[in-house]
Amino acid sequence: MECVIYEQASGASEHVECDLPDDTCRTALKRMRDLGDGAFAWVRLTDPSEGELLQLADELALHPLAVEDALHGRQRPKRERFDDVLAVALKPLRYVEEDTAVETGDIMIFVGPRSVLTVSHGTIDPCAEAARRLEAHPQMLRMGPWAVLHAVLDVAVDAYGDAARRVRTTLDRLEDEVFSTSRVDHTQSIYSLKREVREFRDAVQPLVPVVQGLLDRPGTKEDLSDIAPYVRDVADHLHRTDTEVRTLDELVDSVLGAQQARVGTWQNDDMRRISAWAAIFAIPTMVAGVYGMNFEHMPELGWTYGYPLAVALMALASGALYRAFRRNGWL
Repeated sequence: MECVIYEQASGASEHVECDLPDDTCRTALKRMRDLGDGAFAWVRLTDPSEGELLQLADELALHPLAVEDALHGRQRPKRERFDDVLAVALKPLRYVEEDTAVETGDIMIFVGPRSVLTVSHGTIDPCAEAARRLEAHPQMLRMGPWAVLHAVLDVAVDAYGDAARRVRTTLDRLEDEVFSTSRVDHTQSIYSLKREVREFRDAVQPLVPVVQGLLDRPGTKEDLSDIAPYVRDVADHLHRTDTEVRTLDELVDSVLGAQQARVGTWQNDDMRRISAWAAIFAIPTMVAGVYGMNFEHMPELGWTYGYPLAVALMALASGALYRAFRRNGWL
């Protein structure tokens, strides 16, 4: 766990490594309070235990329901208000092209009047990059705890856009392979990509009204006029990514339908070839079958050239059929 104390006016920050259940974190929060209204604290937790979270929740006066959501994770992106604390849940993600997989995490952000608590689950945590951006742009800290919320959202939404571009690259490659001359069935790969795109969509789509709600903020007391332009920028990027993910979902369906049509075409081609060869071999089979009946009085049975004539007839008829099927594209 780490606690960072920010001074809004100067943009200065002080990092405090905290190991609950000792009093290091409580001391850091007390220092923040002693600095007056011009300072706020950002406490970052990663996969906390129940005891750690409960002790910190007591320090920050978090609602028990908020603690329960943060402890178990796996929350759908949402926005809730508990008294003067705003809770935002989102699902950061990254796309791994080698495995054609979308890896997701969980993060809960609690924004209070003078503190921010982020609780992350999994290996994907946008908080470190968000902290780096805040320290690179200290003027953002004048907006108080809302600057942290914006920074985390901004990093997560940027990752969404990057993942969407990578998924598009993978889909374009699959599309080229589906329509190539090679007869390789990519159905399993397409289904796998479709499953990942759906997981991607489940992370992005519910977050759209959450971010939009920060701009609407009906019934809230905070003056967010300073941070509103930045949140609108995040909302614009999120809307664009949401549209891209919806398009990707539809394109995956189209590519899957094209692959199934190609497989059906291959099967039809195979059946035509089998039928054509069966028809070609039917003629010599029929002639050989007639002369194999061993009747005593059969045409040309005693003629010296009867056997060569029968063989020639079978070859000519088979060759004629082969040429006809070849001309019609069956062979």
